[in-house]
Amino acid sequence: MRQIKDMINFLISVILHKKTANYEISIGQNTAAADTLYRQLSELIEELKINEAENLLFENINAGSLRYLELAVDFYSRLNDLDDETLEKCGFSRREIEEGLKDSAKLFGVPVL
Repeated sequence: MRQIKDMINFLISVILHKKTANYEISIGQNTAAADTLYRQLSELIEELKINEAENLLFENINAGSLRYLELAVDFYSRLNDLDDETLEKCGFSRREIEEGLKDSAKLFGVPVL
């Protein structure tokens, strides 16, 4: 859990130049697709359909826009905040959170150990 938080903190501060991992819905920008994906992911997390949500993220991620990295970091941060029992119930693990976060970062050319 701590290692995941460290990766998240690195990505938000060094790469995204933000203070928090929270994805912010854009106003008046041409990022409607990312905002729509954010809403869909949020809904799936609430329904505890985490595997489906992760699949949707990777099917729609656009490595040409840092908004999608911001979205991925927010997604994995929210998953990391879930307790172990909930993750297990969803058939998901902290290791999968870590791997997904690393895979997302790699798509944007950011190597994370």
